[in-house]
Amino acid sequence: MDPLKRLLKLIKDNDVQEIDFRFTEIGGKLKHITYDVAIIDSDTMTKGLMIDGSSFDGWKAINESDMGLIPDPTTAQMDPFLSVPTLTIICNIFEPVTGERYNRDPRAIAEKAENYVRSIGIADTVHVGAEPEFFVFDDVKYQADPYNTGFKLDSAELPINSDKSYEGGNLGHRIQTKAGYLSTPPEDSGQEMRSEMSAQIRSMGVTVEKHHHEVAPAQHEISTQFKTLVRSADEVQIFKYCVRNVAERYGKTATFMPKPVIGVNGSGMHVHLSLWKGDKPIFAGDEYAGLSESCLYYIGGIIKHAKALNAFTNPSTNSYKRLVPGYEAPVLLAYSARNRSAACRIPFGSNPEAKRVEVRFPDPAANPYLAFAAIQMAGLDGIRNKIDPGPAIDKDLYDLPLHEKEKISTVSLSLREALDSLHDDRAFLKAGGVFNDDFIDSYIKLKMEEVTLLETTPHPVEFQMYYS
Repeated sequence: MDPLKRLLKLIKDNDVQEIDFRFTEIGGKLKHITYDVAIIDSDTMTKGLMIDGSSFDGWKAINESDMGLIPDPTTAQMDPFLSVPTLTIICNIFEPVTGERYNRDPRAIAEKAENYVRSIGIADTVHVGAEPEFFVFDDVKYQADPYNTGFKLDSAELPINSDKSYEGGNLGHRIQTKAGYLSTPPEDSGQEMRSEMSAQIRSMGVTVEKHHHEVAPAQHEISTQFKTLVRSADEVQIFKYCVRNVAERYGKTATFMPKPVIGVNGSGMHVHLSLWKGDKPIFAGDEYAGLSESCLYYIGGIIKHAKALNAFTNPSTNSYKRLVPGYEAPVLLAYSARNRSAACRIPFGSNPEAKRVEVRFPDPAANPYLAFAAIQMAGLDGIRNKIDPGPAIDKDLYDLPLHEKEKISTVSLSLREALDSLHDDRAFLKAGGVFNDDFIDSYIKLKMEEVTLLETTPHPVEFQMYYS
């Protein structure tokens, strides 16, 4: 069905009273503005509506603040959480004077990356599947005042609550540290909540494959089906929106912060990628693990540019508290079939159509449009320049002897290092005009403010170590 006709049918069938226009800013946060449906006409849907771009970090200056939203009617879905019947539509950002797409719009960059692969003839379809993990807590308190800095988290699942008094008694089912993977109820207290999350995600047009408890207490995962690059990024934003709102309805709070708790596994966002030309999966071949030479070069590009990629795939200072050895976080830049300690894993699959690369170092703090686009550009650079990834490593990378481990490069170990790497290694991102210097420089400037704030703020652990 024609997207505009489908949109009109949704409005009529659901007695829509408001239309919610949504977009994603540089940092990855979903933003929105809601209009009465009676105000919206065909001109609005084709020519767009205006917002103040100076209110978003890294976008417009106050003297050039006008910015336009043009709705993408193919993304129209009913919002399952609002009592007033509301239709949601994802928007693209454009310059009102020139009518061109705004070069700092993350969705525009993702579209350019998708178009670039077609323009160079390597493939015509990019499939991306993401697995964002998240924590759900019952209570979260934090403060960052100069004289009062700290945080406190709580969940009924945490092992610290084994002796806590509850009305009706403490039933004793607690998930121990690092012991939560695939737990069943009653230890897994989130089963029904995740089922509700999955139902609402499905209601907004996203195909859910499975859900389960993750390794850490209070940690969860819901997996969705792969889609094309831009659509997959759209669906990550829908996913996060639904997870947070269902948790809120259950009187809980969900976070995609990569490492909220020391000593337990952090939350990753493993990203699966494959390239197709027509009906041919170009990652399938007769090389290592049934891969093609092109796929190995694609992996070579990701490994070569990983430190710069970290600026987009691991864009928070907290990200680097997850990227440490010992918690299934892939710190070492290697690839392997089925080895979950490698930065790039080749998931098992006997069918050539299932051949794909799983990039394991990204985390859910990432802006999905930027992360997926950057990974894709690194992989394509590998194919174009035939970058050899070296031999695969099928050993447990955490248990390698020191003399072997020292030969393997690592991801960036801090956001500062990632941003410095992006500053120096950016040419691969600029191929085909997908990223440009204006965006990269503004992104680095924006993220360095976060680095500076953390580096200049005294930490509670420093009092423990140094106060006396």
